[in-house]
Amino acid sequence: MKENLSNVSGTLFVPMAGRIFASHRFPHIVHDEKALMLEKKISAQIDIFKGQSEYTLVASAVRSMNMDAAVNSFLKENPSGIIVNLGCGLETTFYRNDNGTATWYELDLPEVIELREKYLGKHERDISIPASVFDEEWGGIVKESANRKNVLFLASGLLYYFEKPQVITLLKRIASIPNAILVFDTVNSSGMKRMAGYMRQLGHEDAAMYFYVDDAKELAYEICDTVTVIEERPYYSRVKNRKGMKFITKISMSISDKFNMVKMISLKMN
Repeated sequence: MKENLSNVSGTLFVPMAGRIFASHRFPHIVHDEKALMLEKKISAQIDIFKGQSEYTLVASAVRSMNMDAAVNSFLKENPSGIIVNLGCGLETTFYRNDNGTATWYELDLPEVIELREKYLGKHERDISIPASVFDEEWGGIVKESANRKNVLFLASGLLYYFEKPQVITLLKRIASIPNAILVFDTVNSSGMKRMAGYMRQLGHEDAAMYFYVDDAKELAYEICDTVTVIEERPYYSRVKNRKGMKFITKISMSISDKFNMVKMISLKMN
């Protein structure tokens, strides 16, 4: 029986499927022991691979690869830093990357946090915040916890689903938190059309997508004049080893990177 979730929240099983697939087939992209432990339990609840192709599964796994790289880089410089996972879903970033000293916050809607804790459990340094990313209260929690520490915000597969004014409001709120860095995945206007087709393929037609970024510098300027671009990177550029992938998967990845259709953006927020 499928879990009863809203349309957007229902997509949270998609990245889990990608991490499980990559852990079996392409562990150099991501190897997720936590996801593998949950594979049978989740598969009994929902067909997480329904409608997926090798390319869509790899795309989900590469997002984790990119986020892991950002987290590891941050923790090397800030071993006692704060990491805030916006719209965390069933992400297992904490379990793959925790260094034993950082503080993590997992922020998502109450019904998603309930599901997350059911499958992933709890940890004293991985703190759940059951709230919408657009609620104002969680910002105060993070500010109080940070106390002059650097804060890394992750928005993994999140911002697509919201209108641009909503996203700008959220990013302005993040920019008000001292020493904040934001890392997120996004698409350009051409990539948005491709992403919409991808969601239809997965049976999530009602999870409408709106937000895209053609130019990271323009976005930074819209947020605040103190926001600067650290990096705007083609999404698949870290995947050097593509051995064993289908030809159509490799071609799709190459086309995406050539035209910057999907990308990772890192912003220094203040």
